[in-house]
Amino acid sequence: MVLTDKKIHILVVEDDNDINQLLCNIIRRNGYLPQPAYSGTEAVLYLDKQEWDMVLLDMMLPGLGGEELLDRIQMTGPIPVIVISAKEESRTKVAMLRRGADDYITKPFDIDEVSARIDSHLRRYRRGTPAEGKEQLLQFKSIRLDQEAKSVSLGDTVLTLTAREYEILALLMSSPKKVFTKANVYESVWGEEFFGDDNTINVHISNLRSKLAKASPDEEFIETLWGMGYRLKP
Repeated sequence: MVLTDKKIHILVVEDDNDINQLLCNIIRRNGYLPQPAYSGTEAVLYLDKQEWDMVLLDMMLPGLGGEELLDRIQMTGPIPVIVISAKEESRTKVAMLRRGADDYITKPFDIDEVSARIDSHLRRYRRGTPAEGKEQLLQFKSIRLDQEAKSVSLGDTVLTLTAREYEILALLMSSPKKVFTKANVYESVWGEEFFGDDNTINVHISNLRSKLAKASPDEEFIETLWGMGYRLKP
């Protein structure tokens, strides 16, 4: 399902030729344009060449490793990143989410699941693009969020957020006085039904808080109301 008339470009970073081609075929079947890259070094060349709507990223890569490449991707802006890895350990998944990945799929993967997750992440990210007439600049205290440029600044500091962190902050700033339950956050940002996976939400909220605190150590922006959810702190 193509989400917009604009061509959607997805970078596929996977050193196994068969898996790379399989992922590219899934992307084409969904109506998007894939670009295969077979090493971290090659992926950097493509990242510098143009803007991307999504990156599918293997962790075990020749040259520049997946973790280092993920750090590099975060510097380019809030691009959805789905890690696809043979590492099944929970701590590895949590580590990559903390590092900035938006999702984590283990190999061997189900083709339909990968297809659905690609659509889901793109749909959520595209919804963040303001429609004509919609307020494009959100502000709370010293935070300014530009929905057209998909940029966030805190005072004079420009924040580097992942796509999920950006979407969570935009959700909270859209209704500064509202308390959002974990189900509200998950279903609004991930676009899927919430089944009580607290860990995923906690990791992204924690990362977002850390980045805000680093830019403004003396101010708290997000508060947790235990048993209720999250809101911007008045």
